[in-house]
Amino acid sequence: MQGLEIFADSPAALMALTGVIGLMVGSFLNVVIYRLPIMMQKSWRRECIDYLQSTGDVQCAEHGIGSVEADSKFNLIFPLSRCPHCETPIKPYQNIPVLSFLLLKGRCAQCNAPISKRYPVIEGLTGFFSVLIAWHFGYSVEALFALVLTWSLIALSAIDIDHQLLPDSITLPLLWLGLFLSLFDIFIDTHSSIIGAIAGYLSLWTVYHGFKLLTGKEGMGYGDFKLLAMFGAWLGWQYILPIILLSSLVGAVTGIAMVILVKRDKNIPIPFGPYLAAAGWIALLWGDKINQAYLNFAGL
Repeated sequence: MQGLEIFADSPAALMALTGVIGLMVGSFLNVVIYRLPIMMQKSWRRECIDYLQSTGDVQCAEHGIGSVEADSKFNLIFPLSRCPHCETPIKPYQNIPVLSFLLLKGRCAQCNAPISKRYPVIEGLTGFFSVLIAWHFGYSVEALFALVLTWSLIALSAIDIDHQLLPDSITLPLLWLGLFLSLFDIFIDTHSSIIGAIAGYLSLWTVYHGFKLLTGKEGMGYGDFKLLAMFGAWLGWQYILPIILLSSLVGAVTGIAMVILVKRDKNIPIPFGPYLAAAGWIALLWGDKINQAYLNFAGL
């Protein structure tokens, strides 16, 4: 399109536009991060009630139906955003990414209750990482899909930190999208993509069952398998090992640091999804250089 030529000719304009879009997407991601786990819990409760009804346990089923029906309109759109303390709806001009938080000095305009710093942090990080994508890939179809992946990884990481959960509703569509893109040799060819998806899933699946066999404990969740399979579909089997090594290293260092510095209970599990997401995102941008450095180090 002729009107978009300015972004093809001007990297600065492209990065500025992408940064603004990233900030707005970050505002929506805050909604996804908070509401999607609640929506999943409500869906699970409905399924449990349906099961109880199907087995004839009507009394238990009726006990939970009211609360489910009362919250039936809770989704990513409704109800509109409001202060969690005083329930005052948030006006559009109070919902400008980062800027509104600064103008309101981090407090609700109605009740003066503090606003979580997570909101501007997510918005700012989304804008920043979006600019990096535009800078790295330039004006290209790769940049468009890399943005989709980046935004999704931010949501997945935050949800996993909060709930130790990687929703299939985000991970699985991304996996299929990666396989679809490989048909057009976007990021990787189809052969490498299919093998990468298989290898990504089975590699962590094998580690999981080996660890469980030796210790009797579950070292990670099935969501981690699917997330690595997704990266295999997007980047190919060649990046599976670097992603595992990098995420494991960062995860181990972070876990040890948290135990030593903040006295975190070592028995409390640490979500692995954010480390996988970070390692996979780094591989998306600089995977070729990382692989080459690894081969040079190994003397291959």
